[in-house]
Amino acid sequence: MAKGNINVSVENIFPLIKKFLYSDHEIFLRELISNATDATSKMKHLVAMGEAEGVEYGNPNIEIIADKEAKTLRIIDQGIGMSEEEVEKYINQIAFSGAEEFIDKYKDKVEDSGIIGHFGLGFYSAFMVAEKVDIITKSFKDAPAVKWSCDGSPNYTIEPAEKETRGSEIVLHIADDSLEFLEDSRINELLSKYNRFNQIPIKFGTKEINDPEFTPQTTKDEDGKETTEPHKKISVDNIINNTAPAWTKKPADLETEDYNNFYRELYPAQFEEPLFNIHLNVDYPFNLTGILYFPKLSRNMDIQKDKIQLYQNQVFITDNVEGIVPDFLQMLKGVIDSPDIPLNVSRSYLQADGAVKKISGYITKKIADKLSSLFKNNREDFEQKWDDIKLIIEYGMLSDDKFYDKAQKFALYPTVDNAYFTFEEFKEKIKDAQTDKDGNTIVLYAAHKEAQHGYIQEAKEKGYEVLLLDSPIISHLIQKLEGSNEKVKFTRVDSDHIDNLIKKDEEKISKLSDEEKEALKPIIEANVPKENYTVQLEALDSSSNPFSITVPEFMRRMKEMSQSGGAGMFGMENMPEMYNLVVNTNNDLIKEILDTKDEAAQKALISQAFDLAKLSQNLLHGEELTNFIKRSYQMIK
Repeated sequence: MAKGNINVSVENIFPLIKKFLYSDHEIFLRELISNATDATSKMKHLVAMGEAEGVEYGNPNIEIIADKEAKTLRIIDQGIGMSEEEVEKYINQIAFSGAEEFIDKYKDKVEDSGIIGHFGLGFYSAFMVAEKVDIITKSFKDAPAVKWSCDGSPNYTIEPAEKETRGSEIVLHIADDSLEFLEDSRINELLSKYNRFNQIPIKFGTKEINDPEFTPQTTKDEDGKETTEPHKKISVDNIINNTAPAWTKKPADLETEDYNNFYRELYPAQFEEPLFNIHLNVDYPFNLTGILYFPKLSRNMDIQKDKIQLYQNQVFITDNVEGIVPDFLQMLKGVIDSPDIPLNVSRSYLQADGAVKKISGYITKKIADKLSSLFKNNREDFEQKWDDIKLIIEYGMLSDDKFYDKAQKFALYPTVDNAYFTFEEFKEKIKDAQTDKDGNTIVLYAAHKEAQHGYIQEAKEKGYEVLLLDSPIISHLIQKLEGSNEKVKFTRVDSDHIDNLIKKDEEKISKLSDEEKEALKPIIEANVPKENYTVQLEALDSSSNPFSITVPEFMRRMKEMSQSGGAGMFGMENMPEMYNLVVNTNNDLIKEILDTKDEAAQKALISQAFDLAKLSQNLLHGEELTNFIKRSYQMIK
């Protein structure tokens, strides 16, 4: 029996690993299975390259065996194994990575090796849950098997072992504070979380299935009643993982149903089908594969992120892809797999690296190209899906200038009549009718089709087109569109009277004289709340309403941007609501109000007209609404 000291450069390395290196103890199983996967993948590559003469790769798997009575957890592989010399080299010298050395040695012969490990520290995560660890291993080369044992101190033993087949068996003697990891349910949970798409089959126990070679017999009794014998059951290995998930295959080999089936495999609790998917596949200047899905989204901004899963060579790492996937695309779902994503030694955190920006940029470009293709190939279908995907696209246009430029080809702007246009198409359509006297193209829009129905109808009667822009971030996007389109202005249909929204050269003459207007204004102001309303006297069509309430475009937009996180506008969401009360001096009712000498009657007319204007803007509630209804009944008696 040989004895020695593990070669470490710091004292008390095991407490350091247990408390600080790995933030979550449960990842020990992921790391040990990754090591077993590496060993098996190396065997496959060596056999393929002719570097393992006389050795057959076979159909190896990785087996997990839990023994509650013995308090042991075993991870068994059929990989390359280790000789005594290799144990000394790879186990006793912490951070000397066998995977790194293997890749470096065969880098000219192996492409996309699928080797996971890069740090050489994964094995020692075992000591987070084990008070003692044994390795029983036999190299695929002609070397005797050995057993290595360590109790978590810098001391170890290594001795000959009885093992006939190649590969390694890791035996964890589970500590009393970690006995949960011997429970089948906990092990299944970890295998499902980290290894359900592992490259090598993982066996955990057995399961019963119907015997495919058994055909149940049906018999009839004397009364003619049929009885079918029960199906014969057989016990088979319980393989917990899918070794060939959809993202590892070529897009040409997959149908829509394959992508949808994989979506259900990823999100079994999700009942709605995705709208469409984007298959990622790049091998230069970095390796990256994956499938991203566009789910149906609600119109609010309270959208769950952390639905994209990050893998390294089919081993789950995290569902926090911040930095790798642009923020606006984190509302998508799916999988990204890349061996080139730089993580720290515990694989818990992304490290700053130039490759990350390239990966993020590639994903953005791929998404934009796919959306452009969908738009060109089937515009009608794209329009039908617009409401479900617009929030992602609008968010992307705001947060990424390159995406904004690409989105000009496919971003849509629907009208209140359900017609869809790109912005260039819409500008061309409205340029004649909706250009004001100063040469500005005025884009009219509504946020609520029903609530702003009256204003929309007035605009349509003028021959104007009105967009329906109702996403929670539309105010931000409008600002950007105005900034990047010269002489284009957005105006909501309820921000002023329709005659003032697109000012032409002609001016209407007021039926009231200047003296009458001077007398009228204080009468109106005395009967409306001064703190919220600014009275405007306007000479409008005599058929237009006597009173109308508008919301000043600038203040309303600033408040909306502040409410949805606009930079530099902190506190504006708390500003009181401000409205303009537009008084049409050409309406006969206004002349009647001015000529009425009975103060109570005059006040009743103003209150009724004012409440009707408020009602049209959905501003009449509670006691005011009750009083309005009573007053209305009294007036028609």
